[in-house]
Amino acid sequence: MLQKSIAVLITCHNRASQTIHCLKQLFNQRGLGHEFTLDVYVVDDNSSDGTAALIDAQFPLVNIIKGTGNLYWNRGMHLSWETAAQKGTYTWYLWLNDDTLLHENAISCMIGVERDKSIVVGATTSQYSDEITYGGFSKKHQLLVPNNSAQECSYFNGNCVLIPKIVFDKVGNLDPLFHHALGDFDYGLRAKRKGVQLLLAPIPIGSCELHTHEPKWTNKEHSIIKRLKYLYNPLSGCSPSEFFKFENRHYGIIVAILHFCTMHLRALLPYVNKLRPLSKQ
Repeated sequence: MLQKSIAVLITCHNRASQTIHCLKQLFNQRGLGHEFTLDVYVVDDNSSDGTAALIDAQFPLVNIIKGTGNLYWNRGMHLSWETAAQKGTYTWYLWLNDDTLLHENAISCMIGVERDKSIVVGATTSQYSDEITYGGFSKKHQLLVPNNSAQECSYFNGNCVLIPKIVFDKVGNLDPLFHHALGDFDYGLRAKRKGVQLLLAPIPIGSCELHTHEPKWTNKEHSIIKRLKYLYNPLSGCSPSEFFKFENRHYGIIVAILHFCTMHLRALLPYVNKLRPLSKQ
């Protein structure tokens, strides 16, 4: 029987209980069969809450990679993927956020959709409703709702994404240019440009709560200096220099310049009507 292998890629920082819960759901997968092997690579980005020790105690087969504490999502995932690719030849790579709790049939569902050369995106819902929180986007920048059949999408959130080796060989790793946000959007757009099909799984694959809050860099309660510092923080989701490079790459120099200016305008004058650019929250 032909062996099929999956490398699961995760990065985490200081949310040990959430990471452990994610791993428990991951190892509770059903329907894969004995011909599948699952190797997990977790970048612990220098957590101070004992995340690495807890993972090692409860899941000793997980490969733990120590981060610098300054990797954030995209660079942590880049390191996880780079390590996995060096250690073995896998049939698929699965991106998984540690705040995403998989349904027990999630991976088998996504593999059932995969067509050798396609990326499969898993949509998530809130635990408290049927609202779609993350997943694949249409050409009009709207989240697609699973409809029991595979739908083509234009780009995607990186919460749960299945990437076959043939796509990795063609597109490569996440771009470490991006610190926290935008790496997932960039990867999908780069893949699509190379002729890779992006497919949304037919049903939601798990749950993940939306991270919705007013950006600190637009909050008038903070001083101008603080708002500008928040804007340039990797967690802002709109780091101006990275966002400029992202939009210049995919949407052209005019859009990039426009949003570079409006970001700073919104930070300086938070009363201005918001012109919100595309960003990972």
